[in-house]
Amino acid sequence: MPALTLDAAADRLAALLMGTSTLLGDPDPSSANLEFEDTLEMRPLHRSAPPADVWACDGGQAVVADARCVALVVTRAARVRFQDGACVLEDEGELRGHLLGGSEGKAAMAGLGLGIEATTTVDLNLLRDHGEWKAVAACVEEADPGAVVLVDGDLVPDWRIPSSFVGRLLDRAAERGVLIAGVTKRSSLSRGGAPLLGQLESEGQETYGKRGMWFTKVAHTRPDLDAEGPGLQVVAARLDPDAPFAFRIDLPAGIDAEEALAKIAALCDDAAFPGYPYPLTVADRLAACPGWLKQEVRMQLDDHFDRAGVPLDVRERAFTDRHDLMERF
Repeated sequence: MPALTLDAAADRLAALLMGTSTLLGDPDPSSANLEFEDTLEMRPLHRSAPPADVWACDGGQAVVADARCVALVVTRAARVRFQDGACVLEDEGELRGHLLGGSEGKAAMAGLGLGIEATTTVDLNLLRDHGEWKAVAACVEEADPGAVVLVDGDLVPDWRIPSSFVGRLLDRAAERGVLIAGVTKRSSLSRGGAPLLGQLESEGQETYGKRGMWFTKVAHTRPDLDAEGPGLQVVAARLDPDAPFAFRIDLPAGIDAEEALAKIAALCDDAAFPGYPYPLTVADRLAACPGWLKQEVRMQLDDHFDRAGVPLDVRERAFTDRHDLMERF
């Protein structure tokens, strides 16, 4: 296929955005076992009382020193707990260092658990996802019956984490009377190749008005493709009348989606982040690895290099990005 000119690419993108196709999809490979609804039935949504016990989990990551063939990275998984509307726990999680590249990835595999194959290729995404799912499992065990555990992102794990792990975790949560829900800030769900949520936001406003709250079921997992994996239902919902955005929300299969969303919507009235569960915003802030944190870790690394006798010029040759040198003008 010949490459498109910029004008042709822009015309094609405009056609996708303004198209009328009703074909649902998701280009993310992790969604391969989703079966999409034939038609989307939008229904009104109303808030219920907020859950008495709410947990939220999010993972963070950063590359501290990158020599391309080997890199030092850090990850952490934050947990937050709200009881009766008050924040009673802010745990930013242990900052863990890992070496990636070559044979060093095998060492990073040690102790990961979760049924991950020993020959699995390890990267930063897997390490972050692994830590986040362990944090979710800990929340499920510590939560009170009737609690909600919110996860940043969908409930489909990294492809290298066995889906059976998440399936067992959802079963354990059900045994304890705990609801696990995944909320995705930016979804790749599509209709006719264009972003689905943006289309639904416009349709929801036409149907229910500027302040109308709504939800619609979008897809569900197919157990015939992965009997041991998590049984999920995927919905789209606008969770706050003052929020312009809708979100993808993953819920366990078999539960009443409207009842679950009514509880989650009760957590989405924060003025700073309208429409998004505020416990997750706290977890996101705690888990983040901003520039100052990377600099602090790099200073600790340099202290280790000093004690180990690694000369400064050796460090500079290993970790200096030559692109930055050549593009400084």
